[in-house]
Amino acid sequence: MISRMTRAALALALGLGLVFAAAPVLAHHSFAAEFDSAKPIKVTGTVTKVEWMNPHIYYYVDVKDLDGKVTNFAIEGGTPGSLYRQGWRKDSLKVGDTVTVDGFKAKNGSNTINGRKVLLPDGHRVFGGSSDDGGPLAEEYGKSGKQ
Repeated sequence: MISRMTRAALALALGLGLVFAAAPVLAHHSFAAEFDSAKPIKVTGTVTKVEWMNPHIYYYVDVKDLDGKVTNFAIEGGTPGSLYRQGWRKDSLKVGDTVTVDGFKAKNGSNTINGRKVLLPDGHRVFGGSSDDGGPLAEEYGKSGKQ
């Protein structure tokens, strides 16, 4: 027979297991929840950091405006697996590279962009893995693959 204390410990372990299993689901979001399809943006700048991890890659780009002021943008890309299948590699973007990104601004006004297309330093234009659901401008920005 299992003691009351053992049952309580098992229940706690099961509960914690369910919480940790659900954490990745809670971290994921839809395009429409975070980004504004009515606010397309195109930036060109220097890559300052690359984070290649689930659920989305992020890379950061310093962009200089006409007055010389530098703003760092966080660019959200697709999942590492989906980008890998499209030809991206961990070293596709390196700190110091100059890239041009087409995407959509965050609804909250932060310097975050959902990257739709990326012009890489070698001249290849690739799909950025955008989580956009095909809303406005979907045809103009393309939905898949190298371009």
